[in-house]
Amino acid sequence: MNHTTAPLEQEIRLAATDTIFTPQLHLASLEISGADARAFLHNQFTNDVKSLQTAQAQLSAWCTAKGRVVANFILYPLASDEAGDTFRLLLSPELLPNFIKRLQMYVLRSRVKLTRLSGAFGHLGLSGANSTDALTAIGLPAPKTPLSVATQGETSIIRLPDGRFILTAPEESLYAFQQQLSAQTRIQPTSQTAWAWLDIQAALPWITAATTEAFVPQMMDFEKMSGVSFTKGCYPGQEIVARSQYLGQVKRHLYRVASEHPLTAGEELHSPASSGQAAGKVVTAAAAIDPTGAYAALAVVLDAAAADLRQGSVDGAIVRVTPVYQS
Repeated sequence: MNHTTAPLEQEIRLAATDTIFTPQLHLASLEISGADARAFLHNQFTNDVKSLQTAQAQLSAWCTAKGRVVANFILYPLASDEAGDTFRLLLSPELLPNFIKRLQMYVLRSRVKLTRLSGAFGHLGLSGANSTDALTAIGLPAPKTPLSVATQGETSIIRLPDGRFILTAPEESLYAFQQQLSAQTRIQPTSQTAWAWLDIQAALPWITAATTEAFVPQMMDFEKMSGVSFTKGCYPGQEIVARSQYLGQVKRHLYRVASEHPLTAGEELHSPASSGQAAGKVVTAAAAIDPTGAYAALAVVLDAAAADLRQGSVDGAIVRVTPVYQS
């Protein structure tokens, strides 16, 4: 049975109640390999790469010297042999060219190779109660615990913290998987809008070109998602990130936002309580009305201004915000 993609608002309703699959066009793959790959990544990223085990993934980020997040991503090891370790990193495709260019500057004499997989590998998301059965039906294993990884040949299956799955596979394999999933009557295809709404429900923010270098990790509550290690040692921006944590200097945090009007990544939010500067910035947004009748987003918001937040200007439409993590 072949399915046709539903209108955007209906897709979000499907994502809320049914099992769906979605091409992950908001993700790109970078492979990092070599004898020094593990130590190199450990010294660059916010999380503890040295302790990252096979069949496990982690959330992590790369920061500027001022502690601002250049990109956040999912990182997991693929293989380890006499040539060294191989890791795969999933991040926004908008950021990939600059990310590679800037990261390459730190390689110097390290035995590390960066390989862009765009065009060769793709990504597919699965969500819903029948996701595990759907994977089994197309002959793929389903990892059982959050941020665990199963592999079969060149295909990786990552289980996200909220139970969704991301498949990374060669494009020809991914096309075959989509065809097989389309034939299953209990699973529906959707677009990226539905998946973005699920990211918002899961409080999983993605840095894109509109928000790169806008936040320190704690503004996104990234440390609460186990995306930051405070015991691993130095990395770019580590001193500022650590000082912000231990001195309690972070006054902005991650909120879910609901509005009667569309929201976009990078859009500034305002408040009469903070008229001299923007009181918030949208990180991830869904481009259609959700089951509550609103447009939904994740935003970094000034805590003191969250009670009266506006869209467009300090006199604009009121938006409703809820902290992702209660203080």
